[in-house]
Amino acid sequence: MNVVHLSTNDVSGGAARSAYRIHTGLRGLGVDSTMLVRWRRSDDDSVAEVRASATLLARTRQRVRHAVIQRAFARYRSSLKPGFEIFSDDRTAWGSTLVDQIPPASILHLHWIAQLVDIGAALPRLCTRSPVVWTLHDMNAVTGGCHYDLGCTRYRQSCGRCPELGSDREHDLSWDVWRRKRAAYGRIAAERLHLVTPSEWLRDRVARSSLAAAFPVSVIPYGLDLDVFTVRDRTAARDLLGLPRQASVVLFVAEVLDNARKGFSFVREALQGLGGAEAPLLLSMGRGRPVVDATHHVHLGTVTNDVFLSVVFSAADVFVITSLQDNLPNTVLESMACGTPAIGFAAGGLPEMIRPGETGWLVPPGDVAGLREAILTALSDDAGRAAMGKASRDRVEREHGLRRQAERYLDLYREIRPLDET
Repeated sequence: MNVVHLSTNDVSGGAARSAYRIHTGLRGLGVDSTMLVRWRRSDDDSVAEVRASATLLARTRQRVRHAVIQRAFARYRSSLKPGFEIFSDDRTAWGSTLVDQIPPASILHLHWIAQLVDIGAALPRLCTRSPVVWTLHDMNAVTGGCHYDLGCTRYRQSCGRCPELGSDREHDLSWDVWRRKRAAYGRIAAERLHLVTPSEWLRDRVARSSLAAAFPVSVIPYGLDLDVFTVRDRTAARDLLGLPRQASVVLFVAEVLDNARKGFSFVREALQGLGGAEAPLLLSMGRGRPVVDATHHVHLGTVTNDVFLSVVFSAADVFVITSLQDNLPNTVLESMACGTPAIGFAAGGLPEMIRPGETGWLVPPGDVAGLREAILTALSDDAGRAAMGKASRDRVEREHGLRRQAERYLDLYREIRPLDET
């Protein structure tokens, strides 16, 4: 059996890193697994980047198609809200030409494919060539363009009047995208496309959608290399990062710190009520620089190396995640694997990882007072925090190892494509 993975990126971004981990886990089982990406950032020879078009005519067509897509979005730039969540068109500059670059495969495995796979022009063709597994890392496959609906349920009908775009038009870009996706999915036989969600929460969103409810769905949680993400000596980790050994350290991580969905403003407000010399130190990672009290804040910027990430998670007393909506964030699993319990909003797939009283604390979304109280409780109970850290590591070892994830996918591949056909 050979598997070809399609992903916009290989290791840049949470969804890409998840896809790459699935790929490497399968290779660890001896599966012939390769990746085809638009932007390659690793030095892995099993990952290839999409080639530029060979002829001037093809490149010109791509530029024209890209311009058309950009023009459709440009009219909404003035109405976008601060902290804008990414919105992705279903069309790409590649159109159907991408199909010609994909090698034969027993299974074609899609991941986060915005700006790479054209849903209308390429996806139905891909499904006729090979059985397709599509791991959904967010809601985009079942919406008219947003990656998280943030409480807007219009994706269940036909989108339009998109709050993400700041639009009050019924037939806006989100409606156009939704309509094109519906037409594309309608050309795919249900047995040729199998969806996978990492969380029960996301499976529920797919089931409620007006687009993809006809396709079979499996839940396969994310997995980690537990030899890399492991419990490390906290004192040594802090010395390496230049952090005070005796400080109470609260960690916050987001790929983009000013993304309103990630909720950094709630962390900032909660910590503002904990002033004084004994206030906890906020340790943050991600693109951008949050504005907080510099006396009690260390910002590391963007970190992509997994070993270094494990050092950062090990240095913290507690990890705080205040996403208003999320799938099954890798950061929570990474923190738990390093023995650092988490505090999070009870939103999205977070309750599937953070078990109150066992692996961390949950508070209602947007509850700043509850968040502050949970931080105080966590930092004031060393023994309880240590017990939760151990339980967190134990849970990840039971359910989220890289090999266990790969075995689940291999079982699914064999179910879709029986052994006598591989």
